[in-house]
Amino acid sequence: MKGFIIKEFHHIFRDVRTMIIIFGMPVVQILLFGFAITTEIKDAKIAVLDHSKDRATREITNKLVASGYFLLESDLQSYDEIEEYFRKGDINEVVIFESNFENKLKKNEQPSVQIIADASNPNTASLLTNYTIGILSDYQQQISGGKKQGVIAETKMLYNSELKGVFMFVPGVITILLMLVCAMMTSISIAREKELGTMEVLLVSPLKPVQIITGKVVPYVLLSFINAVTILLLGYFVFGVPVRGSLILLLLESILFIVLALSLGIFISTISKTQQVALMISLAGLMLPTILLSGFIFPVENMPVPLQWVSNLMPPRWFIIIIKTIMLKGVGLAYIWKETLILFGMTLIFLGLGIKNFKIRLE
Repeated sequence: MKGFIIKEFHHIFRDVRTMIIIFGMPVVQILLFGFAITTEIKDAKIAVLDHSKDRATREITNKLVASGYFLLESDLQSYDEIEEYFRKGDINEVVIFESNFENKLKKNEQPSVQIIADASNPNTASLLTNYTIGILSDYQQQISGGKKQGVIAETKMLYNSELKGVFMFVPGVITILLMLVCAMMTSISIAREKELGTMEVLLVSPLKPVQIITGKVVPYVLLSFINAVTILLLGYFVFGVPVRGSLILLLLESILFIVLALSLGIFISTISKTQQVALMISLAGLMLPTILLSGFIFPVENMPVPLQWVSNLMPPRWFIIIIKTIMLKGVGLAYIWKETLILFGMTLIFLGLGIKNFKIRLE
């Protein structure tokens, strides 16, 4: 028994992949969960529309920025600029000061501050408005000596006035399902051919590598597209999640993301000898990063800079921006062309790597 146990230890220590799973995965997971999962908000981008431009409004603006929760992205000049900034995704909140703000305070009147938040992510919007109201409350306590009379805060939630969580979860679920199902099923499908030995049949056939890969991918493209449409229909008819933008553009972007996920699955299959390895890489390498680093639940801006860099390499991050922008903000390609190009470039990279590795294995 002693010799058998020692032998098992030797087997484990010689297998690099086993050592990575045993010692590497816990470290990666605790770092991801520790740094990525947080309900705190910091460095949220805001804009200020100051109709008064007096000492009081400047002091409140400075207190907002000094709190560490906000970064002042822009000083707006008119209401017309607000919608444009929100549609571009440049800001999370706008703070609007009415005219004669300081004079009304001196006269013991109650000047108003309007807070407009992007509620496409309802959790973030709620936290930001609460932080802002808290800072306004501190300011009025400071100037009024503890009296309750002071600034009136009016809040408005854009794109999701009722703060329904399903408005955030439907786009996120579509992204996660397409990424995991497409990549996982494709990688397992090709790995299964190699594991069962049926790949030899394909090798002696007149089919070229591109044709073999295309034949494997096409069925999953169609099935995944049906999945995406089904989720959209359920979200619309059951939960009332709107599609304010172009439905055709949304479906085309979904097809692009499906092809990207399948390309990633092909690449995973070329570096996996068995279905089990392909499944493990797909789940461990895609599921946690997709959920934690894509901005689906936890804002990317709250994460440490190294994790933000890693997040930029995650395809789901860009697709979630696209799908939320089209569904909830109703914008067109002019506002999401950058994210679309990033997904297209990633598709070409993973598809090229997959085909190259597949050719090497065939040779």
